[in-house]
Amino acid sequence: MDLLEGHATPPGSERFARRTVTARHLPAAHFRPAPGRLTLSSLGLGTYLGPADAATDRAVEHAVAISLSSGRVNVLDTAINYRLQRAERSVGRAVHRLVERGDVARDELFIATKVGYLAPDAEGGVPPQRWVQEELVGPGILDPADIVDGSNAMSPSYLRDQVARSRRNLGLASIDLVYLHNVADAQLPVVGPAEFEARLEHAFAVLESLRSAGEIQSYGLATWDCLRSSPDAPAHFDLERAVRVAEAVGGDDHGLRYVQFPFNLAMPEGAAARTQRVGGERLSVFEAARRLGLGVFTSVPLLQGQLAQHGPRRGGLTPAQTALQFARSAPGTIGPLVGQKRAEHLAENLEVAAHPLWDAATFQGLLT
Repeated sequence: MDLLEGHATPPGSERFARRTVTARHLPAAHFRPAPGRLTLSSLGLGTYLGPADAATDRAVEHAVAISLSSGRVNVLDTAINYRLQRAERSVGRAVHRLVERGDVARDELFIATKVGYLAPDAEGGVPPQRWVQEELVGPGILDPADIVDGSNAMSPSYLRDQVARSRRNLGLASIDLVYLHNVADAQLPVVGPAEFEARLEHAFAVLESLRSAGEIQSYGLATWDCLRSSPDAPAHFDLERAVRVAEAVGGDDHGLRYVQFPFNLAMPEGAAARTQRVGGERLSVFEAARRLGLGVFTSVPLLQGQLAQHGPRRGGLTPAQTALQFARSAPGTIGPLVGQKRAEHLAENLEVAAHPLWDAATFQGLLT
């Protein structure tokens, strides 16, 4: 698969939004301003779940095609370790087909991936441990001493290798956003704050160099507990510290632009708890990100399907739609990333884009 040239641009993303709002009569507020003057949909497609098999490949490709062709989604989220590299390849094949057919343009799409977890190749025909030894350790790409908890690494040579593999898997000359994947959650409790920040500085330096080379456009932190946890928790991390590291490495025009964390009706801490510290002030994660100029995407809006089955209903919406509407109405968010592959789920979830965002009172009523 040849590498598609280009990346998301302000004119391209605005063109996608304008076409959708005009032709499909969606509320203009479905699209949000994002760092880099981009215009991004308040629903993104996630690609986490599913076995590493051909049937799931086809389902993911179909979901990408439906989501982008609907005009309701121009944000795609994946990771090199999702389905052991097959998720990235599925996204790449679908995007290539749509661009080649002229259904969408590359500059209209915002495509994000994540690096950090070990990601043996499910299609390589080699057992995972042997794959890591032969592909990473043997050639000197990864020192086993840099692996934390048997699964997470962020050394410079490893990150360069992983971004290169992600670009090939996705078939993209440039990736719009590369997250470091749960690095604070995995590494902070093991190596401690001082060593973690030193590792983060080296990692950001690599990402800045890749950005200068045009191989990525921006970078971010995809997290689990570290931003939402109590400030005295071993893995707690303040976003302000990450921004200061990025400024030290990349200056005022650094490429740290986005953060991702879980947010849903059962995990509301990102808005409900003041776990972050910015300039000495206690803020929620959403507030801290806004204060620091970072764009926010949220994960697990349906709590891996639990809220779709057992969640509340509001305003004539199904439980799944209610959960998505809650997540996309959070002040300060760009939008939630939702995994969806079955046709009926795609139709149900994408329909949420036609609904106006909730006002603050409705959102707070479910938050509390």
